[in-house]
Amino acid sequence: MKNKLPNIIIVMADELRSQAVGFTKTDPVYSPNIDEFAKESITLTNALSNCPICSPARAMLFSGKYPISNGVVDNCYSKTKEFGIELKEEEVCFSDILSESGYSLGYIGKYHLDSPDEKHVEFTEGWRGDPLNGGTLWDAYTPPGKRRHGFDFWYSYGCCDNHFTPHYWKNEAKVDQRIDIQQWSVEHETDVAIEYIKNTDGSFRDSNNPFFLCVSHNPPHMPFELVPEKYKKLYKDIPREKLLNRSNVDQKTINADTARNYFSAITGVDENFGRLLDVINEQGLEDNTIVIFMSDHGEMLGSHGRMGKNSWYNESLLIPFIISWKSKLVPREEDWIFNMPDIMPTILGLVGLEDKIPKNVEGVNKSSFLIGKKKPDTHSGFYISSQPFFPEIRKGVKTDKYTFVVIKEKLSGKLTYVLHDNITDSYQLKDDTNPSNIKSELSILLLEWLSLTNDPWLEDKDVMAYLKGLQSSNFVKGFKSILMKMRPNFT
Repeated sequence: MKNKLPNIIIVMADELRSQAVGFTKTDPVYSPNIDEFAKESITLTNALSNCPICSPARAMLFSGKYPISNGVVDNCYSKTKEFGIELKEEEVCFSDILSESGYSLGYIGKYHLDSPDEKHVEFTEGWRGDPLNGGTLWDAYTPPGKRRHGFDFWYSYGCCDNHFTPHYWKNEAKVDQRIDIQQWSVEHETDVAIEYIKNTDGSFRDSNNPFFLCVSHNPPHMPFELVPEKYKKLYKDIPREKLLNRSNVDQKTINADTARNYFSAITGVDENFGRLLDVINEQGLEDNTIVIFMSDHGEMLGSHGRMGKNSWYNESLLIPFIISWKSKLVPREEDWIFNMPDIMPTILGLVGLEDKIPKNVEGVNKSSFLIGKKKPDTHSGFYISSQPFFPEIRKGVKTDKYTFVVIKEKLSGKLTYVLHDNITDSYQLKDDTNPSNIKSELSILLLEWLSLTNDPWLEDKDVMAYLKGLQSSNFVKGFKSILMKMRPNFT
């Protein structure tokens, strides 16, 4: 009998920026399977990782809330444990709702939403560095039960970057019963995912139920060099100027081999994604399965003299988001803003469970826009970076045209802003070449986002005064009216 509810598969690669897939014709990446998949899907070119680091991005994905609300404002590791930074057991995630609605759920790969426990150190990845000299624990064991938020098949780990020798805890395994693998993690996880989809002996899931499978690969996350040679060979003869072709790259920040390895890992992810798509088709599931390919955040790769993520620049903030449901969604490209917390209510809306969306979800259900082509009336995204140990707090907005970010230094309290016109300056090389009314509009828009997410900056008089100071005289009245509505006692 054909399931009434569709199956759902999310393949999420870690640290894969939106520019690093072939069909965008930006980075010189070979990704034929993703490219072909994009032709048959809806591609959202303005999908944002609103807090572009691993744990906050994943928490937004599952909870439908921004970091201040779900509490995951930084990565889950030993130094943030004292702040309670992990996905709370009582948080209602869309996986919980799918489970309660009759889905079988599988999670494969990197989770990174639990704090590590020192008692488990001998069974996890262990310390990175000397624990007496600032070393850190990253890997964590997630025990069976509510902390897994509805996933009944579990083949996962917390956070470990040994791509050639990954480890996993399967289903009811205790912390001392981990599985150690001698295989590139992407390939191995795809092997497990294929077996889950086939479910030949019925041991992976109940074949009478629709299923939700999340496959979370760590590559192309650093260390970039841990990628099979067969993928590296494809890039070995590409000259540096073609590899690092973005005009905002600081050539002193990055060497060509780093870019080669990063792109090689993406090609490896692509090949294995193709394997997964083949099995979906072979099993006759393509018409009744929602397939999403995405990333948790991007990678700067030398742009603006930076490596890593945690930045408002497009290389960090923008992620690939490609969604297919062959029987329902018309393939096309859409440029409207799609925030990470929108994914949770949108998926529930797509499968007809919009009445199950919790009232405190901050993301927007945009399923009707995916189905009906009409553009949503929300035209902006929120950017937030407020990690406890980071020297500054950043909050801002991105529209289809502008990126505007206010930065507050923690030690001095100094406030500054950056403003980029992403249309006339696509590499974001210039700062604030726009008229004052643009700053006014964007600062009011930021205020609206702060209100929506109940952000503590609303109680910071220095920040409020700074935002007011960015207003031109024509906008002061509008600024005050918004403030009075949200904070009646503000003067």
